[in-house]
Formats: sequence, structure tokens, C-alpha cells
Amino acid sequence: MAESVYKIIELVGTSTDSWEKAAAVAVERAAQTLRDLRIAEVVELDMVLDDGKVVAYRAKVKVSFKYESS
Repeated sequence: MAESVYKIIELVGTSTDSWEKAAAVAVERAAQTLRDLRIAEVVELDMVLDDGKVVAYRAKVKVSFKYESS
């Protein structure tokens, strides 16, 4: 296997439907501007509350992609 370097960034995706959709939103958005995405790891889940009710789900996601020097 060739030697490679990967960069990891942390994103927070949000959804009014579910944590799964929140995580997918983060990855899909990253894929619009980053190339060669490799791994996405959900590291934290939380909810936004309003008057004691859940109004949004949030997923903190670490995404790795191949690092290419310019």
C-alpha cells in the first residue's frame, strides 16, 4: 500500500428529522467541496430544545480525506 496522509475535519450537521439525517447532511455538504472522502465518524449527538421540546438533532462528525499538497 502506498504511503498516504489524511486530514481530519470536524463538522456539525443538523436536521429536524433525526441524528442519522443530521450526520448525512454533514457528509453530503463536505462532499461538495472536498475530494476523496474516506471515513466519517459520528463523535457526538445532541438535540436543540425549545420550551422542553426537541426542535433539531445535531451530529458532530469527523470526516477524513486524502491530503494533497499543492
